[in-house]
Amino acid sequence: MQARNSRNAKGIDVSRWQGSINWPKVKADGISFAFIKATQGTAWVDPQFKVNASGAKAAGLLIGAYHFMDAAILESAKQQARHFAKTIQASGIRFDLPPVMDYENNPAGLSKSQINAVADAFLKEVQKLTGIVPIIYTGNAFAQQFQPSLGQYPLWVARYSSNVPYDVPAWNRWDFWQYSDSGKVAGIAGNVDLNEYKGSLDDMKANYLNPANQHEKEEHNMTERDIHQVSEWAAKDWAEAKAGGLFDGTRPGAPLTREEAAIAFNRLQKNILTTLKTS
Repeated sequence: MQARNSRNAKGIDVSRWQGSINWPKVKADGISFAFIKATQGTAWVDPQFKVNASGAKAAGLLIGAYHFMDAAILESAKQQARHFAKTIQASGIRFDLPPVMDYENNPAGLSKSQINAVADAFLKEVQKLTGIVPIIYTGNAFAQQFQPSLGQYPLWVARYSSNVPYDVPAWNRWDFWQYSDSGKVAGIAGNVDLNEYKGSLDDMKANYLNPANQHEKEEHNMTERDIHQVSEWAAKDWAEAKAGGLFDGTRPGAPLTREEAAIAFNRLQKNILTTLKTS
């Protein structure tokens, strides 16, 4: 895999173990992004999740959320994915970076095929619920357990060494490298994990903050939110269309059926023809 680069964006990952964090000081110390622990298992939520996410966001860092995945069977993997996605969505916070599956050990003694099966189930469920391709976090050694097909997901690799991470069947490059678990950053008491993105901060923004991508994500997640809520980017057009009588103006966040689309186009066509006849 590739080496680190001095132009690469620097980041951290945190959980409740870091305690209270002064995020403006973290930002001032050259940190550009943060991955924040959200959930573990099928019900547990990190008690510092929302505080950390909102604090890092307010300080101007790019933020992402991760889930510690420890499922031993497929249904548990899917339940954990649903718990993770629901927690992210319920937070009311817009995350900049993709959701992360933290899968780094095998306490249940699963076979290699079972490891890949539960990982695949979790990842597919998260992508289905969020509309975003998730990231896999794992150690360089444990990454050897993953089959090549999982290489379609970006890799966040942990390797605490000056030596570059070594290639594994699924990856020969990393998107993020966690290169230390004993870093020191202003605003955080004690040690914190240090990470590096594969490019500059501008590269990160171009990759993850593209307005078209944000629009696509919100469109995908409409069924996961209140169907009576109008998205901020659509409010003006929604109000104008409703005032024009093109449709009944209800359920702005619900999926559009083919019948509803046909009715809207039919009414629009009639309005256009009426306007032409009277002009």
